[in-house]
Amino acid sequence: MYRHSFLTLIIVLASCNLDAQEFGTSISIHDKGKETYYVEGFIAGLGTVDFLVDTGSSYMTIDEEALKILKTKNQVRYIKDLVGVMADGSSKVVPLYIIDQVTVGSQCILYNVEAAVLPAKTRYILGLSALKKASPFAIYTEPLPKLVLSHCSMQTLYEH
Repeated sequence: MYRHSFLTLIIVLASCNLDAQEFGTSISIHDKGKETYYVEGFIAGLGTVDFLVDTGSSYMTIDEEALKILKTKNQVRYIKDLVGVMADGSSKVVPLYIIDQVTVGSQCILYNVEAAVLPAKTRYILGLSALKKASPFAIYTEPLPKLVLSHCSMQTLYEH
């Protein structure tokens, strides 16, 4: 009986360890007011950016200015146009591109991330097209706000 219980405990602890490894990358997020959370990121060919973390957005977003820079550095590929429903309920046709490499925080690298391109100068949004690549993911607001990601390719920001 004792031996059986001990073996069960080892199996439970081993499975807990596997679950903990899935959530391997913890990234500090900061609140810029109005309960909007941002993480630092890096887009290969563009540089360091602040991403608004938005699980209500289907796609990561960049603006037209960023697209121009990424095109000159061959870091994006056009996919198609899509009809996007904006936060105010209006519809807009926007181009969808694949960005070769996006880093969230200083070490979670995501490859081939779909990004919608919004007109004019706008904030960068870290939407579900990026977050799904690092799923499962979690957002914690207490005690310290953080975004926890899984399945990241690891590299330090300084190696870009």
